Amino acid sequence: MSEKERWLFTSESVSEGHPDKVCDQIADAILDACLADDPKSRVACEVFATKEYILIGGEITTNAKVGYEKIARGVLRKIGYVRPELGIGCDTCRIDVRVHEQSRDIAQGVDRGDALLMGAGDQGFMFGYATDESEGYMPLPITIAHKLVRVASQLRKSGEFKGSRPDMKSQVTIDYTDPKRPFINAILMSCQHDEGIDIDGFKEYIHGKIMVPVAESFGQNADFKYLINPTGRFVIGGPAGDTGLTGRKLIVDTYGGTARHGGGSFSGKDPSKVDRSASYYARYMAKNLVAAGAADRLEVQLSYAIGVAEPMSIGISTFGTKHRSDEAILESIHRFFDARPGAIIGQFNLTHPCFKYADTTNYGAFGRPDLDLPWERLDKVDELKDFFKDHR
Repeated sequence: MSEKERWLFTSESVSEGHPDKVCDQIADAILDACLADDPKSRVACEVFATKEYILIGGEITTNAKVGYEKIARGVLRKIGYVRPELGIGCDTCRIDVRVHEQSRDIAQGVDRGDALLMGAGDQGFMFGYATDESEGYMPLPITIAHKLVRVASQLRKSGEFKGSRPDMKSQVTIDYTDPKRPFINAILMSCQHDEGIDIDGFKEYIHGKIMVPVAESFGQNADFKYLINPTGRFVIGGPAGDTGLTGRKLIVDTYGGTARHGGGSFSGKDPSKVDRSASYYARYMAKNLVAAGAADRLEVQLSYAIGVAEPMSIGISTFGTKHRSDEAILESIHRFFDARPGAIIGQFNLTHPCFKYADTTNYGAFGRPDLDLPWERLDKVDELKDFFKDHR
């Protein structure tokens, strides 16, 4: 079979040192600081980064005393950006803060006293997705891509991945020509490195100690095609190599392009913003429905009007894989799931001080085996299975 006839699909991920992810982490760390002292905080934080400069802006209404600059420098230090030559210096960069309160026009539609009557913080539509092709009900390309940069970053921080710097990207192409037996067609990794290192040894380490072990951990083939730092050099990275901006890695944060996206980002937003909370809930719905046998692949769409609690619409797509009718699936959604923002926040405890949004900033918000995320729990499966016994 020729290459053109193959069914190939590619997804990418980025490490915590990628300039866009630097901004996402600062925004989510600020959100966590606000909610820790004031669970009723309204936060829409945006961050911009470039060479030796961070700008923090947005609309934040909170009773918390937030040390914006201290938080930003702490995030940079934790990532490993401790000197300007690495990409940005946590102690040397300039940080400007331009924050003001949330519009009262928005607040009057969101805050209704009764938590369950809380209106959506904005209009928009969100998608959730699940597939049975992996243990975590996530698409293989994005799952493998996440693990590649997560492992590489862990090895960097432990000192085992010698000569590496924080900024990294991965890209994984899966061959789905036989949907029952997908395999890795190609892996690409670009990893920032120190000046003057042994490039050949650096590449050998990435292939032998990162790419192959990660592929094999998924029961995948090790004979994939691969590229490493294809330009030949990646010394200048982080905000010194490219500007960073909050919310610019939407597909990395979700399903790697396998499912559709409504366009709203997660980072820096409190859960009254349905871009974040309803995306989590749509994933929860889709995952429980697939686990209950409704379909092999399922996408849920939710839409909202600003200031209104009930979703404007709920839709599904099963991509020809359904085992129950669309009518039965939609009826189960209306019976077992409450997608009002207040109900979502309450069920997932999204404003509790112990919940840390910063934990979800890197390596995707879904299918995380390393985190106990409430929207990843399969606690509706038994009820759904019982329902589907009588509803085909």
